[in-house]
Amino acid sequence: MARSNSLYFIIGALVVVVAGLGAYVIHEQTKPKGVEMSITSDGLKVEEN
Repeated sequence: MARSNSLYFIIGALVVVVAGLGAYVIHEQTKPKGVEMSITSDGLKVEEN
């Protein structure tokens, strides 16, 4: 019984990891290209995407 519970745990953890990586890839692909500017307490920050 303990073996099947640990197997379900491992499969569930793998599903969570795959879903997280998929969400990260989709987020990175839909990020707009260009220049990103932000104003922080340290000053103006400019990053090229």
